Amino acid sequence: MSVVQGVLSSTTFIDMHTHLFSPTLGKLGLWGIDELITYHYLEAEFFRSSSVKPEHYWALNKQQQADAIWRALFVENTPLSEATRGVVAVLQAFGLPTDCVDLKDARAFFAAQALDDHIRRVFEMAGITAAVMTNDPLDPMEGPLWMKGLESDRRFQPVLRLDRILLGWSKHWQQLDAQGYDVDESASRKSTAEVRRFLVDWHVLMRPVYMAVSLPDVFQFPEQSILSKLLSEAVLPTCRELDLPLSLMIGVRKQVNPRLRLAGDAVGRADLRVLEHLCTAYPDNRFLVSVLSRENQHELCVYARKFNNLMPFGCWWFLNNPSLVEEITRERIELLGTSFIPQHSDARVLEQVIYKWRNTRATLAPLLAESYRLLCRDGRGVGRQEIERDVKRLFVSNFARWTNQEVN
Repeated sequence: MSVVQGVLSSTTFIDMHTHLFSPTLGKLGLWGIDELITYHYLEAEFFRSSSVKPEHYWALNKQQQADAIWRALFVENTPLSEATRGVVAVLQAFGLPTDCVDLKDARAFFAAQALDDHIRRVFEMAGITAAVMTNDPLDPMEGPLWMKGLESDRRFQPVLRLDRILLGWSKHWQQLDAQGYDVDESASRKSTAEVRRFLVDWHVLMRPVYMAVSLPDVFQFPEQSILSKLLSEAVLPTCRELDLPLSLMIGVRKQVNPRLRLAGDAVGRADLRVLEHLCTAYPDNRFLVSVLSRENQHELCVYARKFNNLMPFGCWWFLNNPSLVEEITRERIELLGTSFIPQHSDARVLEQVIYKWRNTRATLAPLLAESYRLLCRDGRGVGRQEIERDVKRLFVSNFARWTNQEVN
């Protein structure tokens, strides 16, 4: 156990899916105590522990919102949930008081930080070398920044996000038209060719390590829809041409409670035969896949055993709790060995990577140690060098090789 803990703590990881942003993208990047406290996980919990109506909450400014959540979840209640404990862990990591009645000291600390130095320190504390971003070329705040040209930052790897194109074509095709792409609302064959040109152009601008889309639980493929047409005629051919994986994050039910805004999404069980169709029909494409429903996890593992162009990754969103991470990761090890990517942070606020990766290491240590114990019992000893190789494969090499990056 101590050897496994030592290897996990000394190995630096690649955080292969986050919602963080490099400093060159300015205010899109979230950090500091008020952003930590108003994270949408905590907002959802806040509405369960407070009489404040969502409409009143959204009328408050950021500091007022953070004060309300701090008072409700950290002062008037004990912060036992995974999300609230995460905030406590961040405060403790920086040597800040965790039981104050207000956020004065924490605000003063974060206000004094120089962002670039703070990022370096946070990454060191989290034990990561890089965070993979989520970059939407049709976001009205983000797209123009890329068009002006951005200086690359090796700590932050870009990803070309496709949600607005694939899931919101009727609302967003005009943005492509305004950029000079000859597209139409019906996504005609001419349009799909232009979407391919758009993706290639944005590949030149961003140099993404993969393309990605978050999909609902009712996602089907193939079917008669614009989503299916754009996927088969534009996205998948372009991914093959550029030798990029496509990340599919499946199982979101959007806005089941719109009053909660970002906190109002939920989870649904998906029909994963869609992966069978994709992996069979497109054997030369590589798919990174994460599913949001606990009930889909076993099926995902089985499909990964059948298709070597499918890479399961992470315990996403509602699954990122130690009890579920342990269950899902144990199942994956038993079925897939080390041929998967156990986790990503999904962090939206910079400092979240500190507690999210600490929790992952703490959860994985006894699980891996038990796997090695069972192997030894069955007659095969394991040395430290093999453990180091396994941990590096799980948290670095699998992703790096899947995205054609060098493995140091």
